[in-house]
Amino acid sequence: MDTQLTNNEINVTRELLADYAPGKHALDILEKHNGNYDSSFHELWVEKNGMLVMPEGKSLWQTTLKVLRQELCGDDGFRGQLKEYTKNQGSAPLLTGLIVSLVGVASAHGLPLDPAIATVIVLYILKIGLNIFCDYTEPPAGNSGTLPPAN
Repeated sequence: MDTQLTNNEINVTRELLADYAPGKHALDILEKHNGNYDSSFHELWVEKNGMLVMPEGKSLWQTTLKVLRQELCGDDGFRGQLKEYTKNQGSAPLLTGLIVSLVGVASAHGLPLDPAIATVIVLYILKIGLNIFCDYTEPPAGNSGTLPPAN
């Protein structure tokens, strides 16, 4: 799924997260990568955790989303917070709360996430919608979710 944030969406979100340093950092990286979630996630991951070598045909972004999908889609608390935010999308506290909630849910299930990384993931879920996120499990056949090898 090749979804990305527009410059306008980044700017609107930047205003909402003006007082949340990890969110501002995530938005800087998203802007640098023209709103591309996968590239932004990868840069933030390497920045926080160092380079990770994935097996051929595997994407750290897709693998992380798959693990989070298993935890978030059945979590009524996260679903409720997401629903509240979608009703009031101008609320900085609700958006920050979603990010903090994701960090908490992920950590409770053995996946410690940096808040900047969690910001990218929350913005991705908000962009595509929770129902699509929960139903989407694999990239289309023939698309491994990774970049082609450099020549």
